[in-house]
Amino acid sequence: MTESQKLYTRMRLWEFPDQYVIEPTDATPGPCLSISRVDASLNLIEEVTRSDVSETFTIFGIAGMLKLFAGSYLIAITECECVGSYLGHPFYKVTSLKVFPCDHSLKNSPAEQKKMETEFSALLKVAEKTPGLYFSYHVNITLSAQRLHELSDETRLLPLWRQAEPRFLWNNYMLEVLIDNKLDPFSLPIIQGSFQSFQAAIGKNVIDVTLIARRCTRRSGTRMWRRGADSDGYVANYVESEQIITSNGYTASFVQVRGSIPLIWDQIVNLTYKPKFEILRLEDAPRVIERHFLDIRKRYGNVLAVDLVNKHGGEGRLSEKFADAMQHISGDDVRYLHFDFHQICGHVHFERLSILYEQIEDFLVKNRYLLLNEKGEKVEVQTGVVRSNCIDCLDRTNVTQSMIGRKMLESQLRRLGLFDAEETINSHPNFDDSFKILWANHGDEISIQYSGTPALKGDFVRRGKRTFQGILNDGRNSLMRYYLNNFCDGTKQDAIDLLQGHYIVSASRDMMPTSQKGGIEAIASFRLAMALVMTGLFFTMMSLRRGHYDFWNVLSSIMWASMSLAVAIVVKANGRVFCNRPSLHKPPR
Repeated sequence: MTESQKLYTRMRLWEFPDQYVIEPTDATPGPCLSISRVDASLNLIEEVTRSDVSETFTIFGIAGMLKLFAGSYLIAITECECVGSYLGHPFYKVTSLKVFPCDHSLKNSPAEQKKMETEFSALLKVAEKTPGLYFSYHVNITLSAQRLHELSDETRLLPLWRQAEPRFLWNNYMLEVLIDNKLDPFSLPIIQGSFQSFQAAIGKNVIDVTLIARRCTRRSGTRMWRRGADSDGYVANYVESEQIITSNGYTASFVQVRGSIPLIWDQIVNLTYKPKFEILRLEDAPRVIERHFLDIRKRYGNVLAVDLVNKHGGEGRLSEKFADAMQHISGDDVRYLHFDFHQICGHVHFERLSILYEQIEDFLVKNRYLLLNEKGEKVEVQTGVVRSNCIDCLDRTNVTQSMIGRKMLESQLRRLGLFDAEETINSHPNFDDSFKILWANHGDEISIQYSGTPALKGDFVRRGKRTFQGILNDGRNSLMRYYLNNFCDGTKQDAIDLLQGHYIVSASRDMMPTSQKGGIEAIASFRLAMALVMTGLFFTMMSLRRGHYDFWNVLSSIMWASMSLAVAIVVKANGRVFCNRPSLHKPPR
């Protein structure tokens, strides 16, 4: 980037009664940005008049701006930390976002509009807690090392937001106002994903290992609320994971991707522990899958789709339809491979993934990885990608990707002369432990963003074996996922859709008043239902413990169990009625 196009790295936000003023305070000189608190208009001013200041904040970047019914909202980074470097440039994690309202115009708005504004602005409070946000002021972190290396000199001179890959630009929609006003030094690209790194020594050689995840924004969301593909072939929980090593001036990069089964399918949240899978518009499956893999081929080259789901039950039906549709596009550049993870590996024998590796080794050897020498010249390029999936693309997928990443890292270290022909990562305990933690943390961070909990089976990734404590943790996290799916993720999904422009709030649309519900619906909620069910089960267990002492305790047990069952049935029957979510409008695209 040229000097005039550098991003401001540190700013002071002045809060006045009628405006916010953002003043650059780093070494890069520039005008201040004034944002009206009445109509959110943007203007550059030369200096700050410091009278009537309410409060000041130090900010490290602007995530963007959003317009709701009557007001607009500025979203800024108020805290961050440097977590490492990407290709020699500092890499930062957002630790605190803050929303600054520009909503003074609400004072003269109708009551109904004020009410709707309050509901939607509440979603921004949820957005403030968005996990796993990262940025860099100096390098385009939306692109892998290979794609960065392929950029032209002209492209490298552009502002970072113009270089960015839109799929991985988390704040793409929110930056539009800043971009339209040509405020490049304030327009900070942000990704959602993960960044993990460690440094280790092999003999006299120092190795830096980095693992980056980039989440796609095309069909982003939460587990259960975003499943499968849309009609354009974009899939839920699509993540690009890039493993990078540097040593003795050499750089090697290997990319994998994960994503939901590319059929149009979903699981309707209805309080059952595992809602049934529903495949929709099956006649569109060949077209959707073709679009999905055409996009992957265009970006990565050859594709090996590794399907890790079960062969029986609802998963089996999804897998069967996936395999059938893949027959129409399989060829030299696209392969499909099913590996029944649970059938082969069970819940403890994950070392049997070596069976899978034997089946995909030829693809990995043929399609290689990026390798740059001391001069930054390409020695090798990656010409294909492994696309892994299970149902959630979290737990089985992360275990599998960590195995593939391990094998590729060993291959790279042998190529660089740091490993002998038979040497493995296991031969170096400290290096091995750090590598396991790298992938375990990577999996946990991705899982938290999609499901709300750390990844299951993380003990194997972290320690190389299943443990009793790990199995207990999986049970606890599974129950927590159930709770979040049913009680929290609907609101979180709305917040995600609002931030990324999948739904646009428009005051010109008809605003339907909230319908009045009667009877049980007037007081019912998921939390109330869960409280009643859990209370009933508690008293059931207490009664059963005393049942052999007294007939009436047995009768009490039956009564409490019946009440618990009845409440659960009623709540399930009403399904989404209890999810009181604002009505979001799809954008006219």
